[in-house]
Amino acid sequence: MSITLYGIPNCQTVKKARVWLENHQMDYTFYDFKKKGVDESLIEQWLNHVEWTQLINRSGMTFRNLSDEQKELSKNKVGAISLMIQNPSMIKRPILDNSQNLYLGFKEVDYQSILGAL
Repeated sequence: MSITLYGIPNCQTVKKARVWLENHQMDYTFYDFKKKGVDESLIEQWLNHVEWTQLINRSGMTFRNLSDEQKELSKNKVGAISLMIQNPSMIKRPILDNSQNLYLGFKEVDYQSILGAL
């Protein structure tokens, strides 16, 4: 099974997910979308598994610092995708892709269930 973890390295939740994967000897690729960026094709790939509304971290500082006009754009799919490409930090993280499904966020019990590790 191929595992890719998407996120930004200084995010506390991403750090917890990375530590969990390493402590359970899970080989994974880390994709730093702040450095590498995201494009429409990557977001569309994610949208094969989750709704676009789930990808936006509305409680994060990046989203809260958007202008009212930008927040209004985030209320439709096309506008939200454009904003996520311009501001990758507003994407909910981490995103775990295990080649079969996509999972947003980190909860230890969920990772144990998803990845079959105890």
